[in-house]
Amino acid sequence: MPAPKPRPALEALRAQVSRLEGQGRRRRGVLPFGMPEIDGRLPDGGLALGALHEVAGGGHDALNAAASGLFSAGIAARTRGKVLWIATRQDLYAPALQQVGLSARRTIYVGASSDVDVLACFEEALRHQGLGAVVAEVARLSMTASRRLQLAAETSGALGIAIRRWRRQTDAADFGQPTASVTRWRVSVLPSVPLPVPGVGRSRWLLELIRARAGECADFEVEACDAKGRLAPCRLALPAALADRPAQEAAGYRRARA
Repeated sequence: MPAPKPRPALEALRAQVSRLEGQGRRRRGVLPFGMPEIDGRLPDGGLALGALHEVAGGGHDALNAAASGLFSAGIAARTRGKVLWIATRQDLYAPALQQVGLSARRTIYVGASSDVDVLACFEEALRHQGLGAVVAEVARLSMTASRRLQLAAETSGALGIAIRRWRRQTDAADFGQPTASVTRWRVSVLPSVPLPVPGVGRSRWLLELIRARAGECADFEVEACDAKGRLAPCRLALPAALADRPAQEAAGYRRARA
């Protein structure tokens, strides 16, 4: 006697359970940083596409909050397709995003009145096919909300970035609560790279990878994103006379100066 065919409702339930268990993760691509010391700490050598990631500033001031936004913009700039940016505060500075590679022509800005609206737009955008990345600024992110966002990102393959911003310092404790995000980052501002002449050098950040699913936590000192959204290892600045010389010639120059 032939076996009965599975019912459509049962097949739909099995497909939903498969998505919840994350069996489609192996088919997702990754977005590498291009720095072996960072990519080596992440599963598959980069940020998972079709996944939710969290970013926050290392402090509660505007400077660290801006660094977390620029770090997120640099990541979004290296994806393909349009980028949707959802926020409740009207303090985004488009020229700064342009400096880290995120062009205004690629970016769609959405103003929301509350975190509830932000999360609703975030989920709907992540389900939309064709977006490279969706960035949303939100204060609170519960486990239930983050699971919905993670499932939505898996559906479309878009990269989701939740920038955690708080109006009060007491709200920052929410950042330590468990969520379904694949990675969690904290960005702090460091003194800029010194220059051999008067001026302000390239910004530097302390990146803290404080959660990585199936990966390792670590800290990295990096130079801020360049015009293509790429990070670079921190390096000491050399005088202009030494910058382009061979190593032996430079060493001889230093001995002569000594």
